[in-house]
Amino acid sequence: MNGRVVVIGGGVSGLATAALLARGGADVTLVEQQEQVGGRAGRLEIDGFTFDTGPSWYLMRDAFEHFFDLLGRDVNDELDLIDLDPRYRVFFEGQGEPASALDVSADAARNWAAFNDLSPGDGDAMRAYADAAGERYRLALDRFLYTTFEKPTRSLDAATARRLPELAGLLTRPLGDAIADKVADPRLRQILAFHAVFLGSTPDRLPSLFSLMSHLDLIEGVSYPRGGMYAVIEALARVAQEEGVRIRTGASVEQIIVHRGRATGVRLQDGSVLRADAVVSGADMHHTETALLERQFQSRPERTWSSKRPGISALLVMAGVEGELPELEHHTLLFTRDWEKNFSDIMDRGAVPQPASIYVSRTSATDDTAPPGHENLVMLVPFPADPALGADAGSRADLDQHIGRYLDQVGQWAQIPELRRRTSVKKVLTPHYFASELNAWQGGALGLEHSLRQSAMFRPANVSGAVPNLLYAGSSTVPGIGVPICLISAELVAKRLLGATDASPLQAPLPQGYLARSRRGGTLGQIARALGGNAAGSHSSPESRPEAGR
Repeated sequence: MNGRVVVIGGGVSGLATAALLARGGADVTLVEQQEQVGGRAGRLEIDGFTFDTGPSWYLMRDAFEHFFDLLGRDVNDELDLIDLDPRYRVFFEGQGEPASALDVSADAARNWAAFNDLSPGDGDAMRAYADAAGERYRLALDRFLYTTFEKPTRSLDAATARRLPELAGLLTRPLGDAIADKVADPRLRQILAFHAVFLGSTPDRLPSLFSLMSHLDLIEGVSYPRGGMYAVIEALARVAQEEGVRIRTGASVEQIIVHRGRATGVRLQDGSVLRADAVVSGADMHHTETALLERQFQSRPERTWSSKRPGISALLVMAGVEGELPELEHHTLLFTRDWEKNFSDIMDRGAVPQPASIYVSRTSATDDTAPPGHENLVMLVPFPADPALGADAGSRADLDQHIGRYLDQVGQWAQIPELRRRTSVKKVLTPHYFASELNAWQGGALGLEHSLRQSAMFRPANVSGAVPNLLYAGSSTVPGIGVPICLISAELVAKRLLGATDASPLQAPLPQGYLARSRRGGTLGQIARALGGNAAGSHSSPESRPEAGR
């Protein structure tokens, strides 16, 4: 073995996995089909505007810190982070009167008071809810996010075992129901429930364990990396190359080559072959399993996907606006009154919502992302996962009509004069785009929906059941959706190779050649030790393996 790894996909998980494996001693080549890395987390520069074409919230700071720590780097040296205050602004649809606005600030005490002013007693309930969310967040970090679930019982220490009845309820009860038990005012319930969309689900389908998300925005805070979320991609690409990764863009994979039951490399669409001792796919899992592997090597063939849900999709509108937009914050959310029907239309009926609950990003409030005299505006509307949406001229014309109505809605609710007239649409991303350009299953925008059957130990594992040296990273494997979660998925690839079945993060910093310390048996262990053997002096005693928690 020559210790070679090919990583498919230059998104967050692909870049992060490549960096970690290169540090472990592997000779890593990353191939990305687009001309720039980033995947869903892309960047568009047009007419003097700069847009993030994917994730826009920087949450879960400790996951970013830990990832860069693994590589012996300080996140603050890699990213210029700005603390946002207000965290975001919310507009609630009025009933015969204008929409009302509420800012969620960086001052938690001020928020509880504002919530109590809106609905007496609910501010206190929100504070208690956020405290409980913090406990669940720490529990998730300690026991569930950093494990491959190869041995699920290793996630259960004595304290966690005592909480099994509570955990069962958190995994089986929908988030919406849990919130309704705590908070009376429907508007404040929406503040606690909107995270469901960013996890590919809806409040009535997302397990209430994910109440932990409210700890992040209400307590921990919301940051913004100068340069946008694509600055994270640039940092990941930079550190990956510093670790020795070769990045090839414009290189589309046609097939994962399997010989005698093992992945031996990939064939690109230009016919060239990259040989490897292991392959990691950060591409969409459905695409990897059903399009890149021959049928006999698919552990998840097409017929098995009928029982899975792709999660929610999105209509993403990138626009420039003449003049200023003080009515909008860096992050602004618009919530409809008929919240449940809104999501039911999208997820169950496959209908385009009108009016819609909309997320608007205005990075020009914080950063230099628009030319003088203009503002940068990205509008995200939750949409059905239907690749036909945006697929032809007729559908695109229909979507143009919807975009005009959504701009009118934002203008009316936020009382922005002549918003549609002042707006120039630069780019629109549709479910068809996600399916055709990013190979996303059914045009989903995020990855497999987080539902009970698709979360934690029930989420697809990060290793193929048919090809032992084919591994997975990204939003459709453990632990799930989101930029920091995809960073963790990269670490779980390393843990799988090491044979680390515990629930703790790897100790940081990782030593060069750490993969040579693998205790795993069989094919994967043999490969891991060969990968680590590329780094001089990497063979140290098993007792010093990077397995224990921080």
